[in-house]
Amino acid sequence: MHRLSQLLTVALVLAALAGLGDAVFGASGVPDRLDRFRELALVWQGRVQTGAELTADAYREMYALLDEEIVESLTSGGPYASPGFLQDRLDAFGGVWGGTTLGVVGVDHLVVGAFQLADATDVNTVRVYGRLHGEAALLGTLHREGRPVVHRAASAPGEAPQFVAAWEGAPSGRGTRALRLELARQVGDGVRVVWSTAELFPDGLLARSYSVRPKEIRVRYELRYPGWTPGCEARTEAEDLYRLVPDTGVFARTSRTYHQPWHRELHATVWRLFEALGGGDQATLAELVPDATLRRRLPATLRAEPACDAPEGGPIPRTVSVAASEARAPWELVFQRTARGWRLTRATQVLP
Repeated sequence: MHRLSQLLTVALVLAALAGLGDAVFGASGVPDRLDRFRELALVWQGRVQTGAELTADAYREMYALLDEEIVESLTSGGPYASPGFLQDRLDAFGGVWGGTTLGVVGVDHLVVGAFQLADATDVNTVRVYGRLHGEAALLGTLHREGRPVVHRAASAPGEAPQFVAAWEGAPSGRGTRALRLELARQVGDGVRVVWSTAELFPDGLLARSYSVRPKEIRVRYELRYPGWTPGCEARTEAEDLYRLVPDTGVFARTSRTYHQPWHRELHATVWRLFEALGGGDQATLAELVPDATLRRRLPATLRAEPACDAPEGGPIPRTVSVAASEARAPWELVFQRTARGWRLTRATQVLP
């Protein structure tokens, strides 16, 4: 009799759950959506482990699930449309795949999502949601390499909402990483990039640090020049400050500061020296090497070596040793900073 009572109780509970239907699982079917996301994540993880190459198309359905989740919440309105609620929902999706980062930021009446699925940096995306003909919708997407981070920006003329998308690449091993900054703006029913560092740095930007504020961007980055050697402490770097121009609503550079500018200045002199030696330019040699005896000892085939310099004399050194070679024989060149610039004061062939 006790066993029959238990069976009846279970039957009543199941009947009650069946009667509740969408009241338990939600009219949106969110548990099914989350389960489908989990299934897809397992599939893609399995492919990654077998070395299969994944493309943006492989993640299309996963992005569609996230779009549906956000658009449905925006349609519901009220607290369900708040960035905080949306972030809680996205955290549930992100929790099923380690390494996934799903973040949202409210930008005026827009919601902007920055989505990174695991470690596949080439399929990451920034997605913009808002109102299209009065209904919640996906307004536009950006796809770039790197980890996306979204920052609010001041509105453009006419109060058009704007944001900055930062795409952070993998570390270089030198304390820098590839960086691309883009200012995106709502234009009509879509979103358009109206300013980008890709246009300012067509060869790429390797940033040591950067910061974004609604009306200001500051970025410090590597410079490439003759004498720059990866991994060396002695190097010249630049730091640019960009401010939002009220009339156009886009950023413009207002200042540039150089860190350790002496290093690039030194190697401009070193480069001139090697060019003068190779070309027999006696006037330039006399300018850069005041000691006539030292000038006569310098071989015409002297060339720079990719080695770190040895500065002496504090943050702004007075003397610097530079590595060079001639016919595979190593040389040490010592330059001294004078009122007229850097001058070679000593050159020694290094014995093995």
